[in-house]
Amino acid sequence: MSDSTSSNDPPSALGRILYSGTLAYMAIDGFKNNEKRVEVARSSGVPVPEHLVPFVTGMLLVANLGILFWKYPRASAGALVVFFVGTTPAIHDFWTMDGKERQSNKINFLKNIALLGGAIMLLDEAADRGE
Repeated sequence: MSDSTSSNDPPSALGRILYSGTLAYMAIDGFKNNEKRVEVARSSGVPVPEHLVPFVTGMLLVANLGILFWKYPRASAGALVVFFVGTTPAIHDFWTMDGKERQSNKINFLKNIALLGGAIMLLDEAADRGE
């Protein structure tokens, strides 16, 4: 995408709005349900979850804003990659679960993998543009 097309052309801007809307919902929901998320992280063996969970939720929100407004896009997309690579297998380890819990976590795992793919594409676009 290093041709004359801008990262602010209508399809790119619309794509970033849709992507960022999903991430904003995830971050706001994370803050609203912090105690529950801390417990899930604790039960998954995450160290100091009472500190890490709000930290990574804040990282998700800030990185999301960077993508939405295309400010520091490499750092923002890189932070999203780190977020999804770090949290997805630790929290949505569906392969260790049964029944409805397994199915629910498999769906969330796959959703996060798709969002990770989007972050990787955004990182590549930002790198191609030298931004």
